[in-house]
Amino acid sequence: MTVRAATPGDLAAIMRLERASFPTDAWSESMMREELSSPHGWYVVDQEAGRIVGYAGLRAVRTATDADVQTIALAEAARGRGRGRALLRTLLEEASRRGVSHVFLEVRADNPVAQSLYVSEGFFEIGRKPRYYQPDDVDAVVMKLDLRGWGEARHPSAAAGSVDAPSGSRAGGGGSAPDAPPEARISARRTSWEGGVCT
Repeated sequence: MTVRAATPGDLAAIMRLERASFPTDAWSESMMREELSSPHGWYVVDQEAGRIVGYAGLRAVRTATDADVQTIALAEAARGRGRGRALLRTLLEEASRRGVSHVFLEVRADNPVAQSLYVSEGFFEIGRKPRYYQPDDVDAVVMKLDLRGWGEARHPSAAAGSVDAPSGSRAGGGGSAPDAPPEARISARRTSWEGGVCT
């Protein structure tokens, strides 16, 4: 598993995963291009044998104290092996480096697998958005994470100082942690339970 920053050259591969993961509500190529080039966005890809098998995105306006997980998606064959958790942790570590205090996301109410993943990382429900995911008419569960508490729990020795992850732990650290298959869309995304990942 190799996680690296996404580049404009990754757009075609990302869009293949986007369409396969979220068939009823995939973002358009122009929307994804804007996300990849936004100064407020931070996207990564997960590669295996030179092929992109996943991607994830964070929206974190510089100097803001809040951030949003935009999306996490994995190819079906790459699911269930901790990759969704690793991508989520990579986004959270970047949010921490940017000085964010709280991270938010939305996840489909009919996706308990993804909700369990988020809860296991410290997210908790703060509300619901009725009929948020269209055309499926599914509610969004709005979740929030205290990022400083998350960092302290993962790196207790950092509790007295910075909560930044130690170098070398970027792709999720303890890779043997159990992982729920990531299959939900997050923040500002219209997710599909059938496809995708942590959305």
